Amino acid sequence: MKKSFLLMTSVIALLCSCHQQDFYTLTNEQGMQVTITPYGGRITQLWVPDRNGEMRDVVLGFDNLKDYQTIPSDFGACIGRYANRLDHGRITIEGKEYQLPTNNFGHTLHGGPTGWQYQTYTVNQLDEHTLRVTILSPDGDNGFPGEVTACCTYTLGEDNTLRMDYEATTTQPTVINMTNHSYFNLHGDADLSILDHELWINSDSMTPVDSTFMTTGEICCIAQGDPFDFYTSPKTVGQDIEANNEQLSNGDGYDHNWVLKRMSKDGIEPTAVLSCPQTGIRLEVLTTEPGIQVYSGNFLDGTITGKYGKRYDKRHAICLETQKYPDSPNKSSWPSAFLNPGETYRSTTIFAFSTIQ
Repeated sequence: MKKSFLLMTSVIALLCSCHQQDFYTLTNEQGMQVTITPYGGRITQLWVPDRNGEMRDVVLGFDNLKDYQTIPSDFGACIGRYANRLDHGRITIEGKEYQLPTNNFGHTLHGGPTGWQYQTYTVNQLDEHTLRVTILSPDGDNGFPGEVTACCTYTLGEDNTLRMDYEATTTQPTVINMTNHSYFNLHGDADLSILDHELWINSDSMTPVDSTFMTTGEICCIAQGDPFDFYTSPKTVGQDIEANNEQLSNGDGYDHNWVLKRMSKDGIEPTAVLSCPQTGIRLEVLTTEPGIQVYSGNFLDGTITGKYGKRYDKRHAICLETQKYPDSPNKSSWPSAFLNPGETYRSTTIFAFSTIQ
């Protein structure tokens, strides 16, 4: 009788998955939980165990849907059409120039002023561990050409991994660059900064930016011991963040794209490792993408109150955004972000959680 009841409830849950609700939660047998909202396809909670087995919510966000809808933010969002910046909002596709609306120092950031983080995805819960969010972006959405159908499939593994598989198709030639914009604090307490978090990045080169955060078109090698050197050995985010360095000044800290060292063209490879000595929580990021934007929460200023009544202060979170390089459509030698009809954009990123002693 109990088995029949459980089977019936599972079937009902799957049949009802097409009905939109405010939040969906996936849970594994280790107690790890991820909660996602259709608004922006956002990760709103991410509970993982610390070294003592205590569960901690390691992402910033809000307690309710209304705050996501009324307080501008990228917390946890599934970003598109183009993550990061496009120079002065201009792209050229097959000889035709498109002018996109600008929303960040004269550039187009994260898909424009009404990017996908401010739109509602359709949610389909495929099973108890898998959730797919899908968006239909019309031709001309924020100035981008082509009707695009895009989705992200979130899969919670029993090994405490959260896998994100992105796909997109288009009716006209366009550009696509999707990412997740979670703000991590591995203390599980936004009252504490992330400057003590240790970071390793699988990269010894980066794309420098000007004072408007736009990439200059260069790829610069990172010397051993440089403030941007997180490759030689892990170091705390705060160790060199206040160093006398033009790039740190331009970014007001770290807000840069690292060029990843890759062994294959499109396989899933190690990208970065972030850990918190205090809680023992370790996050490894793996991806198929060629770059990762590391943003050290420089623009958080205490004016936003988020979950649990916490004010979000400067450098109390860090973002690890896997991606094509910023402004790649305007840099012909960089990995392509163009998508044509008949092709499918695919990208995968994995957040793998564990603990250290």
